[in-house]
Amino acid sequence: MSKLSSLITLVHSLSKSEQKSTTQRLFKSGKSTDYAILYKIIESDKSLTLNDIKNTFQRKRPNSNFNTGVSYLYDILLNVLSELRKNQDSYFSLFNQLMHAKVLFEKSLYGECFELLLKIQNEAIVFENFMVLHIAQKIEHDFLLGLDFPDTSENELLTLQYKINDSLKKIRKINEHAFLYGILKHRLLHSGVVASNNQKQTLNDLVVSEMSIVSSTGFNNFEIQKTHKLFQSNYLIAVGDYKSALNSFYELNAIFEKNKHLLSNPPIYYLNTIEGVLESLRVIRNYNAMPHFIDQLKKIKSTSTNFNLQVKSVIFLYTLVPFIDTGCFEAGKKVIDQFTVDLIDKINMLLMSRQLQILLYISIVNIGLRQFSLARKTLNQILNVEREIYLMPAFKAIRLIYIVLLYEIGDFDLIESEIRSVKRQLKSTERSLKIEKIFLKFISKPINHLSSKERTTLWNKNNLQLKDIAMNKYENQLLLIFDFAAWIESKIMNISFSQILNNKINILSS
Repeated sequence: MSKLSSLITLVHSLSKSEQKSTTQRLFKSGKSTDYAILYKIIESDKSLTLNDIKNTFQRKRPNSNFNTGVSYLYDILLNVLSELRKNQDSYFSLFNQLMHAKVLFEKSLYGECFELLLKIQNEAIVFENFMVLHIAQKIEHDFLLGLDFPDTSENELLTLQYKINDSLKKIRKINEHAFLYGILKHRLLHSGVVASNNQKQTLNDLVVSEMSIVSSTGFNNFEIQKTHKLFQSNYLIAVGDYKSALNSFYELNAIFEKNKHLLSNPPIYYLNTIEGVLESLRVIRNYNAMPHFIDQLKKIKSTSTNFNLQVKSVIFLYTLVPFIDTGCFEAGKKVIDQFTVDLIDKINMLLMSRQLQILLYISIVNIGLRQFSLARKTLNQILNVEREIYLMPAFKAIRLIYIVLLYEIGDFDLIESEIRSVKRQLKSTERSLKIEKIFLKFISKPINHLSSKERTTLWNKNNLQLKDIAMNKYENQLLLIFDFAAWIESKIMNISFSQILNNKINILSS
């Protein structure tokens, strides 16, 4: 990303309070400086291209260097945002105080310096920020060494050195645990959820290592508890044990609620936890419990505009999916309309995986409403983006849903090539599912010509297989994205997809 592209992203991500502080900084002299003019150009119109911005600036400032203005404005924005953060975030505040301590030492204000270092260490302990604690302890040791240890006994020095080693030990254990959780997430994101008991075994090395770290840690703090429950919850979801995952997420949520002063800013892990709860509730069809956790998301306040958009995306998805699962596509369309301006129009600001998820569910609603041209347009947005989405586990489901769409609009020539392509993909992976094979077999044989009796016979032939699949926790992970079994039933029995979904939920609820 070019420096100008980064600057544009930075300007458009500013919250109202950040915009106010930036404006005050840029225009405090009352003069229209180069960088102030550039800021106004970028801020005034989000539709401007890079060339538009450059040309407009050079027209207003023909004798100024555009690249210099870009670099200077970028640095000013970072300084303004950092200044704001030190009053909003303990992490920024503690590091800022460390810089103050170094300045005091350089100015020979040794008493004030050591008082501030002690204050920093006490605050770091309260916020369980062992990295800052270690840095403050190390600075204290180095400053004492530079002053030839004035008024410091050997026992006091040994105590300080013990504290430094203890904070290092805690940092090492926390990092080991976090790295292990990172490997688990990487495997799940890039290899997909577990599709068989054999694939479940591939995660056992991580589970054993995680248990070993937890049992050997020797101390129990918020970071260790949080990472342990995150690891446990994500593993349980990966292997399809959603009820146990839900209990683990509940426990994790309770830990967060008790330690709100320790949440990061923005509270990314807290958001992931609530999303995990919502996903687990969805799987066990407990839709009535979801509004409470959606309300918790609505209470999250962050200085990060992008993070607030992430929160909004989770609220949108879990407001929408109950309507998809129950076949209430008209109600789902109203949810999409409600979030269009505040979320969907800003979708490019989200991670690619989240964009994909949102577009996928929008396309499913359009398929359910039989608005096939809109569904195709939305799916094409997914299929035409960077090749990186081809590696995402959800891409296989997207291709199958695209085949559903082609079947609905009767484009059987294109269906044949898509089926061949998907079959090649399935042969190259060990993660093929029974529902995929049944779906591809069904889709390759048009049934429009069948009589009512022949349809019933065909349904009786497939019904038992589909029921077995619905009881399989691994198969259900694909059906959760799109209920291919319900769609097949709707085609065979000539009943609307919406009605089939609604009937299934009623059966599960009774």
